[in-house]
Amino acid sequence: MMNDVKAVKKQVLATSKQWIASFNNGDINGCADAYRPNAVMDARPVGQFIGRKAILDFWQQFVQSTGATDLVYKDVSIEVLDEHNAVLSANWQMNVGRGYISRELWQRQESGQWLLGEDDFTVVEQF
Repeated sequence: MMNDVKAVKKQVLATSKQWIASFNNGDINGCADAYRPNAVMDARPVGQFIGRKAILDFWQQFVQSTGATDLVYKDVSIEVLDEHNAVLSANWQMNVGRGYISRELWQRQESGQWLLGEDDFTVVEQF
């Protein structure tokens, strides 16, 4: 089981880093594709977005209106729930603000791909 935990953490961290790279490269479609079709995103204090299309619309509007880039995760923690589910939490910062991620629920699909089922983050400060 210990090797499984290490493997899951490594896979989730790599997938999370790919999401960050997509965001920083302005590939919002790539970001949205990392969510399950029925994912739920709580973007505090903005609101809740349900489904990949609503999440895509949020990220497109956010990036276009703010010019957000340079996203960095700090103090990353990954809790492995089982071989198919892991929760990532972290502090985040970018050029337009900072905050924290309470819960990114990464779920391994039958294909082996990891997708976000839940995304719960808070904006603490806007620059």
